[in-house]
Amino acid sequence: MNLAPVVLFVYNRFENTKILLDSLAKNELANKSTLYIYADGVKENVNQAELDKIKSVRELIYSYKWCNEVFIIESEKNIGLANSIITGVTDTVNKYGKVIILEDDLNLSPYFLTYINDALDLYREDKRVGQIGSCNFFANGSKFPSTFFAPFADCWGWGTWADRWNKYEYDAEKLLSELKERRLMKKFNLNNNSDMEGMLMAQIKQQFNTWDIQWLAVCVLNNWLTLYPNFSTSQHLYLGSATHNTTNLNPPLLQKKLELETLQPIVLPKILKAMELGYSGRSDFYGNKLKVQKDSRYFKNRIRKIATNIKMFFTR
Repeated sequence: MNLAPVVLFVYNRFENTKILLDSLAKNELANKSTLYIYADGVKENVNQAELDKIKSVRELIYSYKWCNEVFIIESEKNIGLANSIITGVTDTVNKYGKVIILEDDLNLSPYFLTYINDALDLYREDKRVGQIGSCNFFANGSKFPSTFFAPFADCWGWGTWADRWNKYEYDAEKLLSELKERRLMKKFNLNNNSDMEGMLMAQIKQQFNTWDIQWLAVCVLNNWLTLYPNFSTSQHLYLGSATHNTTNLNPPLLQKKLELETLQPIVLPKILKAMELGYSGRSDFYGNKLKVQKDSRYFKNRIRKIATNIKMFFTR
């Protein structure tokens, strides 16, 4: 198998980065994979404590041979997460034709690399598939197939190909206009179960600077589907220093190798229902609808936490 290179983006989160790199190194294909680590530069006017954090991450990434080959690209100036990812993914995917993308707030299954690489090979020629996702937080367990397609992109450990990524568009205003013109806003908002339009508007208003809400819009505009595994092969970890996201998203991790079979790129009704429940904060990781009781603080807090997780999914 011609393995896809792995691209990782880091900055100043030592604990997060250590968890991610340790879990990556435990993957069965790590010793055959090539890893590119993009370390963003120091922001202006940072204090010594911030400098120490950045230094500790730099020392960490050089401290061990996490994969078969490791290439580290250190930026002299801080260019921000969005610019780092757009540049790093574009350079790497155009060189290799495919790529696996990681950020420093993930914990991986030991079979993450195997699953992503197998799926990238299996669906390479099927242009209905936009990417391979890994963080399945809405359809785990025996009720659902071992892999399935969903109409929403995943940016917490994912893979794609050059011809798909090269359709990426950063201009959020242009994307919003096209979504409205083609009457795709309801689909973009997952049948109005999530406010993705609001997140795109926030990007236009420069309330934050991200890249992934635009990728979601590109996938919707191209009518692409995302393949997901059952169980999840990645988890999101918030350890106190995320730029936007301040909640954990820890679905059960895959603990055995998945044997992939070629599926028709269609969305099963039960998958769409599970997604709608999950994105609206009304279900658990297994697609079970939460039973809210009027006087139950537990259920109220549970829904609030899940809804916050999903709302911040594309805005970290």
